[in-house]
Amino acid sequence: MATRRRSHPFLLLLVGLLLGWVVAAAVMFVWPPHGTDGRADAAVVLAGGRGPRLAEGLSLVEKGVAPVLVISDGWSPTWPEANRLCSGRPAPVPVVCFHPDPYSTHGEAEAFARLAKERGWTSVVVVSSRYHLVRARMLFERCYAGRVEIASPDGRLMDRVLAAPIETVKLGYALLVRRGC
Repeated sequence: MATRRRSHPFLLLLVGLLLGWVVAAAVMFVWPPHGTDGRADAAVVLAGGRGPRLAEGLSLVEKGVAPVLVISDGWSPTWPEANRLCSGRPAPVPVVCFHPDPYSTHGEAEAFARLAKERGWTSVVVVSSRYHLVRARMLFERCYAGRVEIASPDGRLMDRVLAAPIETVKLGYALLVRRGC
């Protein structure tokens, strides 16, 4: 008795979609383009992956990429390094701190845009975790009229891989549901 192979178009479609997502996630969240091309008016460190992000932001200011370090949610009790910089005591670089409302990347972009307008900043380097760069850049470009560059610490590869599914959902929400600033 001969058995006939049946093609399973639904299964093939599912495998194709999964492979497409894996490639897209690798490009957008695991190995996204990053780095700055020049100087900016400010380097803003987004809340979240606190230690490495703050170190990267400080490094950029110390290297002269930006003259001021801007820290989102620097007064959080779970972020003592930022607390010291935001306390008003002498710091190694000029520091400005703000609390985003709403407490989200979108809120950070809105709050930074207001701060930049008040201070006349026309360019920014947004410092975040590597997996977060695509969405952060998109939200800052929506809310802020100036030039947006991105930078990140290297971080662990596994963290970027594990963050890809949730970043996919958040990026989808930003693209499809909350499209404006």
